[in-house]
Amino acid sequence: MILLLNFVSKQITIYFGSSILILGIIGGLLNLLVFLSLKTFRESSCAFYLTIMAIVDIGQLLTGLLTRITITGFDNDITLSSLFYCKFRAYFYQFFSGTSISCMCAAAINQYLCTCSNPRWQQWSKIKINYGAAIGIIIFCFLHGIPYLIFYNLSISTTGQVSCIITNPIYAQYRTYVILVGLVGFLPIIITIIFGSMAFYNVQQLTYYTVPLVRRELDKQLTSMILIQVLINLFLLSPVVIISVLLLNLDLFRDLNVKAQIQFSFNIAIILYYIHLCVSNRICFFFFFYFIKRLF
Repeated sequence: MILLLNFVSKQITIYFGSSILILGIIGGLLNLLVFLSLKTFRESSCAFYLTIMAIVDIGQLLTGLLTRITITGFDNDITLSSLFYCKFRAYFYQFFSGTSISCMCAAAINQYLCTCSNPRWQQWSKIKINYGAAIGIIIFCFLHGIPYLIFYNLSISTTGQVSCIITNPIYAQYRTYVILVGLVGFLPIIITIIFGSMAFYNVQQLTYYTVPLVRRELDKQLTSMILIQVLINLFLLSPVVIISVLLLNLDLFRDLNVKAQIQFSFNIAIILYYIHLCVSNRICFFFFFYFIKRLF
């Protein structure tokens, strides 16, 4: 059973993971081309956050999925032979993923503010204000990840097996229950669902106000993109969070087959998580052409 699960996990990681990696990078580059080339998107603060997401999502794929393909698929774990890469991969992956999720929350909040009928709330959606907010998000993610550089180390077990893990048990608990479950897991989902839903309600009311056609269509498409991204995150991020908690308490399970099944489920959940980067990139590109078609 264990050998079968390991074999299936490797094949899925190699073939499915490689496809997601290629499509995700291509989609991310196309997103950047779309958001940076069209003036309408360059002047939208919500599209500004989506542009940052496109950049850091490519970083997620390169630091996370690419190395997972080499580790799980080809049994070539560079992190076990290089302390620098052990720390580098963990640090920059948390930076890219944290920045991406934070920008997703900021985009949902901003889209709600810019679709409000109250001018006072709309003032907070100005592009200059969001430039500052984006810089704050980036600085926070850089600083918040510093403990990764300190506590991620190469550890040798009693059996001689080398592992790239967090050697501080307190920070390991903090990473799982605060960062993974809270800051990266359910908190962003709650925030994006609340503000995305309110933005969707506001968009439905735009027809009752004197709003230019271009602005109305742009707000509709951006809001739709955010809502779809929220649903994708809900179904693809939640399993990773739940299984990660089980892995932290893996010693509670004595049956080796059960442990292998949990590890297999985690590998599959991680691959499925990266689908949201690939799918969201294609969604953005689709909505771009749909937006242009509606205008012309």
